[in-house]
Amino acid sequence: MTSTGTGGFDAIVLAGGRASRLGGTPKPGLRLRGTRLLDLALDAVHDAAAIAVVGPQDLAVPPASRVVVTREDPPFGGPVAGIDAGLAALDRPGAPGTVLLLAVDIPGAAPVITRLVDTLRASDTQTDGVALERCGRLQWLVSALRRERLATAIETLRAQAGSVHDQPVRRLVANLRLHGLPDDVGLSDDVDTWDDLSRLEAAARREQR
Repeated sequence: MTSTGTGGFDAIVLAGGRASRLGGTPKPGLRLRGTRLLDLALDAVHDAAAIAVVGPQDLAVPPASRVVVTREDPPFGGPVAGIDAGLAALDRPGAPGTVLLLAVDIPGAAPVITRLVDTLRASDTQTDGVALERCGRLQWLVSALRRERLATAIETLRAQAGSVHDQPVRRLVANLRLHGLPDDVGLSDDVDTWDDLSRLEAAARREQR
């Protein structure tokens, strides 16, 4: 894997959920403003040294030496299993100490990626990560985390539960010290339903006027 990004971080793009509230329509291929959600996510993390896209092997990922497609085994193990698979795929000598987590269904995250990484770098060593915070709730899947502490949290959960499959993200981050970065404009809004997609599309049209 060749590292060519300039941001000094790796990125994990989670793109393998069941999308049950969308009738099973795969989220990576949904389009917003004419662009696939997967492409919006990859553009958001384009400064990453290396990128792991966690999802089906048949995802149409633009060819790049620093992008790898991987999958939790067995598939559909949930976001924690996806993070585990992504982190394993990014393991290599000299890997950056920061890992950016981004769910593919959060298309507005691009403007805040650099700020998340920079805020973590500037924080004290007691801070394990920085996540967007919307209406008092942390959006864990738009976050920058210290690689070693994320890896430790995964192994701790694995030891406690016997497996990271089907484990909630809140349990993964329960013992991590996370700093919230205020999201006052909905950059962390996700696409769980067709109504969500319609609402974000309408907002995008308003911004273009």
